[in-house]
Amino acid sequence: MIGYITIGVRDIAKAKSFYAELLADLGASVLMEMDRIAFIGKSMDQPMLAVCVPYNEADPHPGNGNMFAINAGSKENVDAMYQKAISLGATCDGEPGQRIPDMFYGAYVLDADGNKMAFYVFG
Repeated sequence: MIGYITIGVRDIAKAKSFYAELLADLGASVLMEMDRIAFIGKSMDQPMLAVCVPYNEADPHPGNGNMFAINAGSKENVDAMYQKAISLGATCDGEPGQRIPDMFYGAYVLDADGNKMAFYVFG
């Protein structure tokens, strides 16, 4: 159902590099790019993440309560993706841990523009 999610960024080159490197271990890469937008994913027919300088060129504004989540596939991968995001310059918004007993394990970070993302696994 979801084709792609777009997040606003200030520096397209920096954001493209951050997300391409962060998601590479999941098989993602930059699939398409233009002047102010880049699409990152596994293929054009699967959900993608787009990083984009806003059309009006004003600063992006992450929404309070907005977040996108990446299924890491395992608790170990949640931990690894969290650590990788931090090493690439993200800030912690919730260390890896069990959130719902036996159901949801997750970690949360903010990118350089304040966009919130979760790495998670159910089960």
